[in-house]
Amino acid sequence: MAKSIRILVGTVTGTAELVAEEVQPVLEEAGYRVEVMDLDGQEPAVLSGPDFILVCTSTYGQGDVPDNAIDFFDALEAGRPDLSSLRYGLIGLGDSTYADTYNQGCQRFDALFTELGGRRIGETMTHNASSDELPEEAGVEWARQWLVELNA
Repeated sequence: MAKSIRILVGTVTGTAELVAEEVQPVLEEAGYRVEVMDLDGQEPAVLSGPDFILVCTSTYGQGDVPDNAIDFFDALEAGRPDLSSLRYGLIGLGDSTYADTYNQGCQRFDALFTELGGRRIGETMTHNASSDELPEEAGVEWARQWLVELNA
């Protein structure tokens, strides 16, 4: 049976959703069952079930997670579930023009998941909106590398 990956999207402008939708077929072509879900209205239980979680998120405001991910993030912080079985990856979207808060939405997820026992697979992808690289192209390239880590 194919292993599964659930991509959880935290976005304000829709860019993270676009990246997730471009990454999905790369992971599916490698034999994974992939589901993309918006974080709006999700409960921490969404982290259980799939073999891997991939959070694709932007940063908003003063280094916060996006509006659609705030309730989910707050529920994790408050409930403090045991995430020792969680294996996850991260795609962070940010803009280095905001040096003090660059990609902190993604970093906040990484820190919380680790604190609750989760184990990150591979390096975090961080995309800089001030670069010439399209985030969806960077995401696809990163996903190919992430697959090597998942299959190791």
